[in-house]
Amino acid sequence: MSHFRADIRQRAEELVALYPRKRSAMLPLLHLAQEQDGYLSDEGIAEVAALTDTTPADVRGTASFYDMFHLEPVGKYVVGVCTNIACLLAGGEELLEHATTTLGCAVGATSSDGMFTLEETECLADCNQAPCVQVNHRYVRTTTPAAFDAMVTDLREGRLDHDVPTHGTLIRVKRQGGLRVAKDDLAAERAAALAARTERAEAAEAAARAAQEAK
Repeated sequence: MSHFRADIRQRAEELVALYPRKRSAMLPLLHLAQEQDGYLSDEGIAEVAALTDTTPADVRGTASFYDMFHLEPVGKYVVGVCTNIACLLAGGEELLEHATTTLGCAVGATSSDGMFTLEETECLADCNQAPCVQVNHRYVRTTTPAAFDAMVTDLREGRLDHDVPTHGTLIRVKRQGGLRVAKDDLAAERAAALAARTERAEAAEAAARAAQEAK
């Protein structure tokens, strides 16, 4: 039985079909798993492993390389405050310290109500709005403690739901393009490509043997 909801499973199968090798779909599948669960659960990781013909260890090892994936539960909102050089000079550390008080949790922790996880980040590439803040990878441009507190209130009361979806939703615009080839045609083309690669490899091996025997 699939761990994914029916709609997520359908999107996952469509993603796998885009790639000649199932393993190549691992990263977008991980984003789908995180969209459903809010983080990468053991069940989500196992599902991705099954879809890509790999192992849960392979999937977990890949996911652990990327900061955007969380291997443990996080809050509804993951708040990132940049303290890289431009933001540091503009008060990034002070804003981060203020955020710990407002959210009621330490950096790297989740608030007791489960609403917020606070992270210290590297450059978020919005240096003209330093110190830069993101919530669920959306720029919120709250550069002062007062603006930060107002944002938190808006998030708690749902006034920013249109702009900031719950954590894990990377994009809300569903893919409309992509693969537009009949599955049977695609399978035939990939089989032909595999046969051609096999033929070339066998020819190269035969040539190498002939060269060795000629010596």
